[in-house]
Amino acid sequence: MDFDAIVVGSGITGGWVAKELCERGVKTLMIERGRHVNHKTDYMDFVTPWEMPNRGMVPEAEATEHYGIQSQCYAFNAATKQWFVRDSEHPYETPEDRPFLWTRGYHLGGRSLSWGRQTYRLSDYDFNSYKRDGHGADWPIRYADLSPWYDRVERFAGIAGANEGIDQLPDGQFLPPMELNCIEVAFKKKIEQEFPTRRVTTGRCAHLTEPTREHIALGRGPCQLRSHCERGCGYGAYFSSLSATLPAALKTGNLTIVTDAIVEKLDFDQAKKRVSGVRVIDANTKQGRSYQARVVFLCASTLGTAQVLLNSPSEYFPDGLANRSGAVGRHLMDHVSNIGAAGTHPGFLDRYYYGRRPTGFYLPRYINITENEDVDFVRGFAFQGYSSRTTWDRAATQPGIGAELKKQLRSPGRWGMQLIGFGEMLPRADNRVTLHPFRKDRWGIPLLHIDCTHGENERKIAERANRDAVQMLVAAGFENVAPFSTVRSPGGAVHEMGTARMGHDPASSVLNGRNQAHDVPNLFITDGSCMASSGTANPSLTYMALSARAANYAADLLGTGEI
Repeated sequence: MDFDAIVVGSGITGGWVAKELCERGVKTLMIERGRHVNHKTDYMDFVTPWEMPNRGMVPEAEATEHYGIQSQCYAFNAATKQWFVRDSEHPYETPEDRPFLWTRGYHLGGRSLSWGRQTYRLSDYDFNSYKRDGHGADWPIRYADLSPWYDRVERFAGIAGANEGIDQLPDGQFLPPMELNCIEVAFKKKIEQEFPTRRVTTGRCAHLTEPTREHIALGRGPCQLRSHCERGCGYGAYFSSLSATLPAALKTGNLTIVTDAIVEKLDFDQAKKRVSGVRVIDANTKQGRSYQARVVFLCASTLGTAQVLLNSPSEYFPDGLANRSGAVGRHLMDHVSNIGAAGTHPGFLDRYYYGRRPTGFYLPRYINITENEDVDFVRGFAFQGYSSRTTWDRAATQPGIGAELKKQLRSPGRWGMQLIGFGEMLPRADNRVTLHPFRKDRWGIPLLHIDCTHGENERKIAERANRDAVQMLVAAGFENVAPFSTVRSPGGAVHEMGTARMGHDPASSVLNGRNQAHDVPNLFITDGSCMASSGTANPSLTYMALSARAANYAADLLGTGEI
């Protein structure tokens, strides 16, 4: 069968590219390296705790042997381990003293089934960051270029949130927000009173609160507040490739999906300066085959895309496809994570909340925006906050014994709150991935070697975020307040990005402002590898907007015959 376009990867970005291309009439092949997954029937979101072996926990021996990295993700448990790779079967290399936590899911839908669903726009504070402080490289786009595409993807995905008029957190096209609970309302009032340059809003999340006709037509329903999101949602209440973009693409009749097909490399036609083929290896039989199309989108995730490019050398690109700049694999970033603080509150013991809301609250970046004094670092951080009352599981640490302890556990415990910071990581050329010189995986593809560390600026960001989080919780009346102790290694936020960045200059970047390779006009890359800086906001919404924008641009070029 002939195809106009090939999309490598079926996660958040691949799903969006497929939807946009197919709705433009482009015959599209999607290649997914993992297994097929059926929406709804392959999820475990209706399995009760007592039906789960080990009450949902993965035995320690199994987790240690097969899921040493994956099990460090908050979403990993017996009901969700099907969304995570076995580290024992998919190794990679890092220096012993510089670990990188690479969280992966190889299946149809990718990490769109297990993502945290927090969705925030970048602003011109992010797109203009290089102009302000000279770190990294200048984005070839600005907020105005992406704003209409943010609008488009928010309406289709369904984002619950509140418009606040905050410059560094642009407003969007939102469904009704999930309201703050009583202690969060009190926290917001106190913080905005004590720190007038800081704002608190409800967390913006990709969950349907009031589905539109478009959502309902795809079989999606409202969020049931069950907090089983990472298992997969049979209601289609949260956005994923399986609940939204792939069904929309399939409805057009223009999408073909191939699973269990591992992309080994891309072939390059030097005479035409085009990608001429996509070589895959069958995951089960290990047999090779090739597909051709007029345009190729790499949406294989930041590290996966870098691996494919580096493993596609040619006479014209001896160091990897589209790598004339030497930037492929470089400038790897992740958000600085496990920073912030937590505490408990003595009040509001007569108040509770309804359901298990899948989001908390958000405190957008203020450092080097509305607060500039006594700051000895560039960029900044934002906070995601979560609060709840403790339940019977506090028995693990609460003193007591016998009937009196049981009686105490029948009532909810104190309120607790966490301020979880996400700091910006600067792009540095020495934070990079390369191909291992001799180690290969079971399909004969060179392993990735990841060498990535935090620098002095990241250390200072973490220290300030911890200090400010403690200060705010104390000001809001919390007790037993303590900062988080250890910054997680890069990769810990699962927001890796930057290995094939966008830029003005082909000598220092891989992609132009349309996510199109500078030197290969029929190659587009729209996953996290395209990012020129990390900002402080969760990046998935930006990936979606960039993907929709690039796919429509490619469809225009296909229509005019330019590619």
